[in-house]
Parts: sequence; C-alpha cells; structure tokens
Amino acid sequence: MRDTRESRLLLVLLIAIAFALITVDIRGGEDSPVDGARQAAATVFGPVENGMSSAVDPIGNAIGAVRDSGDRHDRIAELERQNAALKAKLGSDDRNRSRVRQLDTMLKTAGAGQYGIKGAEVIGIGAAQGFSWTVTIDAGADDGLKRDMTVLNGEGLVGRVTTVGPSTATVLLANDPDFTVGTRMEKTDELGFASGQGDRPLRVQMLNGKAKVKKGDRLVTFGSQADKPFVPGVPVGEVVRVDPSGGDLTRNVYVRPYVGFTKLDVVGVVVEAPRKDPRDTVLPRKPDKPKPAPTVTVTATPSGNAPADGTGNADGTGNADGTGNDNGYDNGNEQ
Repeated sequence: MRDTRESRLLLVLLIAIAFALITVDIRGGEDSPVDGARQAAATVFGPVENGMSSAVDPIGNAIGAVRDSGDRHDRIAELERQNAALKAKLGSDDRNRSRVRQLDTMLKTAGAGQYGIKGAEVIGIGAAQGFSWTVTIDAGADDGLKRDMTVLNGEGLVGRVTTVGPSTATVLLANDPDFTVGTRMEKTDELGFASGQGDRPLRVQMLNGKAKVKKGDRLVTFGSQADKPFVPGVPVGEVVRVDPSGGDLTRNVYVRPYVGFTKLDVVGVVVEAPRKDPRDTVLPRKPDKPKPAPTVTVTATPSGNAPADGTGNADGTGNADGTGNDNGYDNGNEQ
C-alpha cells in the first residue's frame, strides 16, 4: 500500500474503531456485544492453540523435570549430610558411653584402694622407636601433677609420670623395657621386680628362687618409699609362665598385665596415696568355680511276679526265653 493521505486516514480510522470496541467490551463485561465474536474466534483458533500447547508441554515438562531433579538432588544431599551427622553423633555417643564405663571402673578401683586420683585423657602416643612406650595426657602441673606419680586405670597399673608440663604430662608405660616396679604375690606375699618387654608379657624376677608360683597367680604393686613412684596394692597382672627352678637365688616368671597398653583412653594419676596398704583388696574378684552337677544312681529292682530263673514273661505275657508272645498279641514265635 502506498503511503498516501487516504491510507493514513484509513489507519487512523481503524485505530479509533479498535479503541471503541475495547471500550465497549470493557463496559459490557460478561454481556459484551463482542462476546459472540470472541467465542467464534476461540472455536476457530482453539484447536490450533491446544496443538501448540501440546507441542510446547514436553519442553516445559523437561524443564520442570530438570528443576525438580535439582531440588531432589539438593534434598538427597541434605539427607546424606544429616545421616552423616547422625552417624557421627551416634559414634560420639558410643565413645562417650565407653568413657563413662572406663571412668566408672577406674573410680571403683580408686575407691577400693583409697587412692586420691586426678582423671586425665590420653591425647598422644610417644614414638615407638627404641621400644619406647609412652603416652601424653591432658593434665599437668596446673592440675597438681608431679614427676614420679603412679598412673592407673580401671584394670590396673598403667605406668608412672616422667615429665610434667603446665597442662600436659608424659607417662612411661609399664610395658616399656626401661620400666621396673616392685611386686608382691597375692596370698604368699613373695616379692619380685617386674620389667616391661614391649608387647610381650612382663618379666618378674622373684627374689626367692624357691618360691612356689603357678600359672594364674596374681600380683600387685609392692609400693615405694614415700609412695613414689608407686603406691601399694595396684593390680599388675596374672602369671602365664614360670621358669623351672634351677637352684638359683632368683626365679623368673612371666605375667600378662591387666592393662591393654595399645588402647588407653581414660586414666587416673594418683595424687594422694592411701593411708594404709590395701593389700589384695583392689584385685578383681575371681569368678566362682562351677559346682559339679550332682550324680543320681538308679538301682533296678526286679518285679515280685518274675520267677527267679528268668522264665517269666518280659511284659507279663511273653516268656523271657523268646518262646512266648512278643507283646501279648502276636502268636508268632521268635526263632
């Protein structure tokens, strides 16, 4: 169309008519005079719109699926994070329960021996070079610790304090080759000196070469002068092997320590010695020996109706020699 005066007038007229129709439609609301025309247009163009909508929906669904997938991934990640946190909490609770048990056992041991102790936690392990067995604990001079104090746990003797800092201390373990402690045998009071052998049993040199020692005998600490470095009565371990006596002045026995030195956690440093030697009272109670089951002897008494020669009926009907009835109903003879 050429841009003439007439075409511009026609364009202005069409715009005016369009505004007029919009105004009439708005004012008419649901009774709009153009409602019929709108419905006719919907009838014509509705199927086309639905087709276009169907064509576009898969794309929209795919976009929504990707968006939902991201949301699901976030939820899964959050659930995994919560699960990991829960497992860590449960693990922490298990460890706390284990520490509570260790602390409870240690307090019972300290109570039995009347030891005043300072609780501590093992926070470091010394280098194992040269068979050095040491641990670091989280208590030191600020907590009243001093050099040459006895260290124990709920099972028995752990070692002695060798170095003290303001807030930490080093403990030489009882299985270290440089470790020696005086021991006393339960009941017999035989004395000896126990030395560490790393991961092997302690070697105890008995002062009496003729001392009667057997497997299963138990030892406690003898105690030191002024209770340093060792207080008396702390359980050491059980005898597992005895060297044969060769007439020497001394005799070696080998003792399995009560303490597991590779799994130390909660320990106690004896800051106050007992007023008197607890002797064997701190040793764990031995399990009761099982009582033998009573035997019952049953004596069979022959029936008064059976003849002495054994020819009577075995069940009251058959003969004992096999010629009678087997059960009182079968007449067949056993040959």
